[in-house]
Amino acid sequence: MSNAQTSSIKKLIGKHIVCHAPAKINLALHIVGQRDDGYHLLESVVCFTEFGDEISIEITETQSGFSLEIDGPYSASLNESTLSNADNLVLKAANFALGHFSKDKTNSIGGKITLTKNLPISSGIGGGSADAAATIRAITQLSGSMLNQALIAGSAHLGADVPMCMHSTPMIARGIGDEIDLLSDVPSFHILLVNPNVAVSTPVIFKQLASKNNSSLSELPLSPRTDNWIEFLSNQRNDLQKPAIIAESIIGDVINSIIKTDALLARMSGSGATCFGLFESATACEAARLKVINEQPTWWCVATKILTD
Repeated sequence: MSNAQTSSIKKLIGKHIVCHAPAKINLALHIVGQRDDGYHLLESVVCFTEFGDEISIEITETQSGFSLEIDGPYSASLNESTLSNADNLVLKAANFALGHFSKDKTNSIGGKITLTKNLPISSGIGGGSADAAATIRAITQLSGSMLNQALIAGSAHLGADVPMCMHSTPMIARGIGDEIDLLSDVPSFHILLVNPNVAVSTPVIFKQLASKNNSSLSELPLSPRTDNWIEFLSNQRNDLQKPAIIAESIIGDVINSIIKTDALLARMSGSGATCFGLFESATACEAARLKVINEQPTWWCVATKILTD
């Protein structure tokens, strides 16, 4: 490693940053095929929300690498082995990002990472991928660099959803989620997220999917008008919703509860069990949250907003 590279890496020591890890929502999710290696091909309208997890990183000079602490309402869902396991996605992301700026494997840089876990585990809203992506963004920012295509593409080895979470802006995702077209005209919907505190296994849901070759997304709306987007989204699907309800019938109850709040659209995200409702105003979204939580006080329920830039 050159002296310039060494100097650049050493400048990270003592720096601290907090980075948001927004929830990833599949407004529509079509499964359109399956590769020979087993990966499913998809077409999905993806957005991210103001609400999410939080990553805090403090860089230190150490021979011990990165350590991980987890707090927040869903920290108890992650067991002790998660904290020290080198295969933990956040720790792998930190080492990947640091390695991108330093090829010197003997470099004595590490630090303390704190993950504030606000999102339910295995809930269809990309929490683990969002945490990994936020970790990479944080270290990139600390280094004084900008995200680049090599860094984004390289993050795919951490998980198919990580590259899209690196962007954290509305998009169409295709392929296995690695073919991304950013969208600039998605309305700033207010969005209600509801999870019955049920963890769902994505592989189990995919195994129960009746057809792996379903129709593609329709043509996107030509304007950012709310009514155009609601009409478009209403004509799309989440192909995993039906098998998820078969596996966990309570998901159907969640969707019905959201429908009763007069949401513009109610649907499951990802492989579940989190479902969402779209609203035009913060007032309507918060009223819906209060209605759902009044009827189901044990459910996780958050009123937030879609990130559009």
